[in-house]
Amino acid sequence: MTEEAAAVVAGHPVDARAHATRYRRVVLKLSGEALMGDRPFGIAPQVLVQVAAEIARAHRVGTQIAVVVGGGNIFRGLAAAEQGLSRVTGDYMGMLATAINALALRDAIQGQGLETRVQSAIEMHQVAEPFIRGRAIRHLEKGRVVIFSAGSGNPYFTTDTAAALRAAEIGADLLIKATKVDGIYSADPRLDPDATRFARLSYLEVLNRGLQVMDSTAITLCMDNRLPVLVLDLFTEGSIARALRGEPTGTLVDDGSAPW
Repeated sequence: MTEEAAAVVAGHPVDARAHATRYRRVVLKLSGEALMGDRPFGIAPQVLVQVAAEIARAHRVGTQIAVVVGGGNIFRGLAAAEQGLSRVTGDYMGMLATAINALALRDAIQGQGLETRVQSAIEMHQVAEPFIRGRAIRHLEKGRVVIFSAGSGNPYFTTDTAAALRAAEIGADLLIKATKVDGIYSADPRLDPDATRFARLSYLEVLNRGLQVMDSTAITLCMDNRLPVLVLDLFTEGSIARALRGEPTGTLVDDGSAPW
């Protein structure tokens, strides 16, 4: 008798999707710029739908999925600070931009048939739940997608660092950094035709080489918590789902202990 059949006989139906996934729970980091498409700023509706469809496809594998989204398509606090605005004020404005993206993404994911919740590190009760770790985990356990907005709620920290923080807090098995390229390269592949893609790197290699995949604070936080980071192409259809099934995809950054 198969495990599934035995479970049904025992009165505990098994979701077959749970046997397809390598990861129980992941955090997906999306940049705000990924939502722009060909626009100079803002949100491209067709891209929003495409991203939501990829998240839904990945969710069907059986993994619990939380999302952290940036706000660079609307406002970048660091860039504003370079033009004279207070860095603290600029960063808080950037956090509000992530909330705008989170609300748009929530509607798009719900349009794919998935229950979705937005939690915010800055209280805004009319539009989002406050970030509460236990509540977020409970949503995930119920099969809902959770979107974390407003970064960590603190200035001077990027949304990459917020993603690493949330992933550690909720006990994620993997942090996926979804970008516009299919992994980490020795140089920008759009500018250097000789750039080579790495299949796997250690945290220290990323830091020592100065590879611009995530900021050093985020990489260090992942290293301290032994949280693997997978960098892949968001716009290659099915890439996130393949990664969750354990298929080699993109570039893995870890301590070298996990099979790959």
